[in-house]
Amino acid sequence: MHADTPLAPAFEIKAALPDLENKAVRPEAAPVRSALDELSAAFAAFKETNETRIGRIEGRLGPDGLAEEKLARIDAALDTARTRLDRIHLEQARPPLGQPGPRQDAGAQEHKAAFDLYVRAGESAGLKRLESKALSTGSGPDGGYLVPSTIERTVLTRIGEISPIRAIASVQQISGAQYKRAVSVGAPVTGWAAETAPRPQTDAPMLSEIAFPAMELYAMPAATQTLLDDAVVDLDAWLSAEIETAFAEQEGAAFVTGNGASRPRGFLNYDTVANSAWVPGKLGFVATGAAGAFPSGNSGDVLFDLIYGLRAGYRQNAGFVMNRRTQSAIRKFKDSEGNYLWQPPLAAGRPATLVGFPVTEAEAMPDLAKDSLSVAFGDFRRGYLVVDRTGMRVLRDPYSAKPYVLFYTTKRVGGGVQDFDAIKLLKFG
Repeated sequence: MHADTPLAPAFEIKAALPDLENKAVRPEAAPVRSALDELSAAFAAFKETNETRIGRIEGRLGPDGLAEEKLARIDAALDTARTRLDRIHLEQARPPLGQPGPRQDAGAQEHKAAFDLYVRAGESAGLKRLESKALSTGSGPDGGYLVPSTIERTVLTRIGEISPIRAIASVQQISGAQYKRAVSVGAPVTGWAAETAPRPQTDAPMLSEIAFPAMELYAMPAATQTLLDDAVVDLDAWLSAEIETAFAEQEGAAFVTGNGASRPRGFLNYDTVANSAWVPGKLGFVATGAAGAFPSGNSGDVLFDLIYGLRAGYRQNAGFVMNRRTQSAIRKFKDSEGNYLWQPPLAAGRPATLVGFPVTEAEAMPDLAKDSLSVAFGDFRRGYLVVDRTGMRVLRDPYSAKPYVLFYTTKRVGGGVQDFDAIKLLKFG
């Protein structure tokens, strides 16, 4: 349950979801199946309660405060069920502690053994020797030593699953301080010609260079010396688990609203323009026509305006991005045939859908407010680029927080829009 959502009394949940409790506690049910059943039952109860609410309004009986409160509580239960399903999927994707990984070469095994000794006892001679052998400095500008590649891969894989924008964007590995690429700011210079016809001279392409610098992201997990001395504890798995969530949360916010100064530049930080007057270098938006809200009549129509504001070539792999509160408001929308536009996921690891397009839940997206850009739609694989500099460093600090040992862990990451025509925004104004 989210911290800002009031807990529903047990008797209300039982009344709204008559089969939910029995399905959730069946001992023979698998966790994923149980979570899917819970989500399905919650959505069924949501639709039934919402239909009753709509019926009272259409029958001119006026809004029912108790019905509205009940709907809000079921909506919160729906969010809880979805969160539980996602958590089960992530836990199943996490590699088990102490299990042998893929076969490593001698150099990787030596690096892992030296790193393990450094983490447990602070002995750095082995890591210094390895990095000197690799013609690299013993420590980076911020200190510390490179973690084994297995830890780095595990962390990046897990961050990709829990960082919402990274999961749908393009990711580029680099070895330098920044990534540069040339983009066309005009019409493509192409043409047709017959087999034997002369090829007319074309105009020079109009190109512009965009740069994606990699900024430093850090986390500082702490451990007791007792934990480090325990030989059974898999320190690789412990360190990965400690830093992945912290990194994912910071990245998730930066990729949406970051200002580009000491952090990636989020797609909401770029200049915007009405989609009808779109120009390269800015993101186009579609206005709802109502300040801080969806229009009162045919509320879902603006979603279709947003969808068809994106060119057909981008729509094939497009999806929505919004936070859970905006998603909660959209759950009530129906099409002209009475079908709900929002549908729950059909399996663990699959997103909910809106008008058939996947929905990515990013809490960094703004709530509904006057002139807010609370909904994004587009092909983020083509529209947004995440840049990862290879190499993750750890500095062991046993002094600053005695008796705990701190591990100052850093990675460098950048991001920004690479195709301004691939992302459209819904402006609530």
